[in-house]
Amino acid sequence: MSRRYDSRTTIFSPEGRLYQVEYALEAISHAGTALGILAKDGIVLAAERKVTSKLLEQDSSAEKLYILNDNMICAVAGMTADANILINFARQSAQGYLATYNEDIPCEMLVKRLCDLKQGYTQHGGLRPFGVSFIYAGYDSQREFQLYQSNPSGNYGGWKATSVGANNASAQSLLKQDYKENCDLTEACSIAVKILSKTMDSTTLSSEKIEFATLGRTPAGKIYHHLWTAPEITDLLRKHGLAKEKTEEK
Repeated sequence: MSRRYDSRTTIFSPEGRLYQVEYALEAISHAGTALGILAKDGIVLAAERKVTSKLLEQDSSAEKLYILNDNMICAVAGMTADANILINFARQSAQGYLATYNEDIPCEMLVKRLCDLKQGYTQHGGLRPFGVSFIYAGYDSQREFQLYQSNPSGNYGGWKATSVGANNASAQSLLKQDYKENCDLTEACSIAVKILSKTMDSTTLSSEKIEFATLGRTPAGKIYHHLWTAPEITDLLRKHGLAKEKTEEK
């Protein structure tokens, strides 16, 4: 009997569960870890990049971190193909709002629009949920810096620090221990890299295995987002003694 509910996104089981949504969450739990930390002067996003093959050409494009508009970035965990569809939708929504009202869309409004789309895919026959979770980092004049997380069901919530993906429970536990109220962006970066070093399978880290991005404000008050380059990530890892040094060839 359970197989009938198992294969339908629109039918509840006798226990009130939607199995396909739960399977999507399970798929996300096998993806690389992604986490976000809210600081008093900005937000840091960090993510584990899964290196599938040494033969794969590593270009400069991000795999887990994306820019949505001038004031928002996001980290993803799950199926990259599904994430690309949702990111394009979010970018179009943000630009449509900007064109209509001549100002950037409020962070929570953009998150809600994306989650409404995700929820619709759990309610109609012939569709499957998007197998991806997001962590959003943004800024607007109403609530200033904000950190949100959403999952395939369409639920979302605001967080001070959160994580998704593999070893999510361990990362959340470490965030509860290490997170400090009113920490600055530099301290948040330190916390993020230390937690990644403990939750990733590899004992040593490198710029090929992780991605970093920060959202902050300049002394002049302008909001900026920055996807870190490989040398910048390497410098951060060396600062905390986590970098994998290359051996010299004889």
